[in-house]
Amino acid sequence: MLFSELGLSPEILRAIEEQGYTEPTPIQAKAIPLVLSGRDLLAAAQTGTGKTAAFMLPILERMKKFANTSVSPAMHPVRALVLSPTRELADQIGVNVKTYTKYLPLRATTVFGGMNMDPQTAELRRGMEIVIATPGRLLDHIQQKTIQLNKVEVLVLDEADRMLDMGFIQDIRKIMSMLPKERQTLLFSATFATEIKRLAADFMKDPQTVEVARQNATNEQVEQLVYSVDAGRKRHLLSHLIKTRDMSQVIVFCKTKISADQLARDLKRDGLVAEAIHGDKAQASRLEILSSFKEGSLRVLVATDVAARGLDITELPFVVNYELPNSPEDYVHRIGRTGRAGASGIAISLMSPAETRQHEAIEKLTRQTLKPQVVEGFQPGAAAPREEAAPRRESSRGEGGRDYGREGGREGRSSPVRAAPRESQRDPMSLPASALMVGKSGEGLKTINPTAGSRRSRKAQREVPALLLPPRYKVEVNR
Repeated sequence: MLFSELGLSPEILRAIEEQGYTEPTPIQAKAIPLVLSGRDLLAAAQTGTGKTAAFMLPILERMKKFANTSVSPAMHPVRALVLSPTRELADQIGVNVKTYTKYLPLRATTVFGGMNMDPQTAELRRGMEIVIATPGRLLDHIQQKTIQLNKVEVLVLDEADRMLDMGFIQDIRKIMSMLPKERQTLLFSATFATEIKRLAADFMKDPQTVEVARQNATNEQVEQLVYSVDAGRKRHLLSHLIKTRDMSQVIVFCKTKISADQLARDLKRDGLVAEAIHGDKAQASRLEILSSFKEGSLRVLVATDVAARGLDITELPFVVNYELPNSPEDYVHRIGRTGRAGASGIAISLMSPAETRQHEAIEKLTRQTLKPQVVEGFQPGAAAPREEAAPRRESSRGEGGRDYGREGGREGRSSPVRAAPRESQRDPMSLPASALMVGKSGEGLKTINPTAGSRRSRKAQREVPALLLPPRYKVEVNR
């Protein structure tokens, strides 16, 4: 089957042909005719099989009758709304829409958080037929009354399972309550969970279900490998694999933002060009890192699950699960970053002994047996080489740049000043007044009496260095 057989207009066909696409993917071949018919659609397909074009091309065909070149914002009301869970996915959809509308006078814009609202507001006030947005930022614009949704004809929930996982369900319900009741609703997801079907029952009218693969199935073009390794040696094994397998580009997944930042720093110490991307980074920084990775100047991209949604890297050869996800559905999404558009890829998972349960859950969900392998020299329980086992020395530099170790001296020599207990450097003027008494043994002599319950010997006496005392006074400490 060809795109020309699906009932799309010449303007749309010309735009996608310039991108080198002539034959639709299975999800596109099944979904496009249903969307053109106006039916609500509940579609599940593997990540990287062209879901964006499956809903966007027929929407453009339906919106074509409203296309005009008028400069009046009133002639360009919002007619299609696409909700995305992450900024990166929203941005990726926006890029695709601009490509598809190259020969159509339809306006489209993308709004998401982490950016100044003023440029987005200016775009919305110009009038936009198609808006791609994250739920939170869309509600901000609704509150500021910079967008009207009373003429929306098509609503798309992309990556609906991720939106539910991220707690957007209340935001989605609030947005949908502001839309016209007579509309077409399209729900696209890589996985079908019970919550997805419940959401469809609440907001969709007799939806048509489309599945081009078994639920929660992984891409057959992706080779999946699992390596057993101790948690403390994962980073060394990762560096070893990147270098020995000559990974030109790889996305490494971590579970938390902290571990992503730490891993990126460790990989840099190993001589690899690596950067981390997650929700705490500024949007400008995230876009810059993604741009470097897509251009090929960045070799290793360390990412969290949320930040990696929407990444569409052409022919990405490797994906690594540095930490196995707690949710097995996230595993399907992670490895879906490679093997896209019919290309092949390799997904590597590093499994520590504590991650056995996550491994079993992934096998159960995907209905596959992923037998753990061992890399020579990285067997679990084996002693690490000395260069790995030795911890990094945290040196403290004194004045003049001298480097002192923990023992307080260079090359094992100790300094008498530094060898003294910390109490010797305590400012006597900071002690409570009750502890200071004027003695009779000499003029200006002050004696500090310790508390009655002190177990230290009262015979131990020492003079506080004169530099720490007020002028003309001497302090004697009894312990």
